[in-house]
Amino acid sequence: MGMPDIKLSSGCRGMPVLGLGTAADPPVDSQTIYQAVSLAIELGYRHFDTAALYNSEQPTGEAMAAALQCGIIKSRDELFITSKLWCSDSHGEHVLPAIQKTLKNLNVDYIDLYLIHWPVSSTPGNYEYPIKKEDFLPMDYKSVWAAMEECQRLGLTKSIGVSNFSCKKLSDVLAVAKIPPAVNQVEVNPCWQQKKLRELCKDNGVLVVAYAVLGAVGTFYGTNRVMESEVLKEIAKARGKTVPQICLRWAHEQGLGVLVKSFNKERMKQNLEIFNWALSEDEFRKISEIPQSRACLGKDYTSVHGPYNTIEELWDGEL
Repeated sequence: MGMPDIKLSSGCRGMPVLGLGTAADPPVDSQTIYQAVSLAIELGYRHFDTAALYNSEQPTGEAMAAALQCGIIKSRDELFITSKLWCSDSHGEHVLPAIQKTLKNLNVDYIDLYLIHWPVSSTPGNYEYPIKKEDFLPMDYKSVWAAMEECQRLGLTKSIGVSNFSCKKLSDVLAVAKIPPAVNQVEVNPCWQQKKLRELCKDNGVLVVAYAVLGAVGTFYGTNRVMESEVLKEIAKARGKTVPQICLRWAHEQGLGVLVKSFNKERMKQNLEIFNWALSEDEFRKISEIPQSRACLGKDYTSVHGPYNTIEELWDGEL
């Protein structure tokens, strides 16, 4: 079965449900990203998620160009490319130069989706993570979002959206938007189901794209709670599936876009094997009863010098 698409409110081409994320923790070299993207294209992935911060735009673009050259894909239009605006460029006058740099890195004329990476700005010119505590600045949603809209009007991106925005922060953007965000990319998994945020997004035509669907296991900010959940392990065992497949299928059946981050060939293949079966009502009920808590707290985006002193302020109490 082929990979389904999800329609975006922008009316542009659908987003392939499953995308390969190119962020890596710990970081990997460009060659590793190039090989992973090349392999993913061979296996049938057509949606790739990158960002200015990840240093993955250039190798992702090179892998896509190579796939085009050797005929694995017939045109760039077969691919759905997402990238993100970093905090130091989250200022009205810096958005256009930032997307132009992204397009140059990827060696493409347009991307399919451009997201504000986090709801905070930082001192322009400093591409670094973690951001120095004294460099944090409040984001002027109105001017930044107007510049994002201009990127879409100019055809540099087909759709625009946000990432890591709480209900309140998304509502703040919706209040000033002429073109509403098509996407909010956030942590969603069986241990952090984000029901309130998903409801708000649904009511406003915003697609939720889920990252950390497996709990970001193995990263400095992640958790083992998803992979070690007895509920998920029992369902997987009964089904003859893996826990990741149960999580991905669950997210897909919730109507979400889903990002996966494995660079391992076998796991990449397994992640694609979620479209020809479905979870039962009883399995959904069991998953809905899993205790909830956020894994990706975003502590690095809080500072006594910045707009959010605590993680409670960053997420507006959605913890």
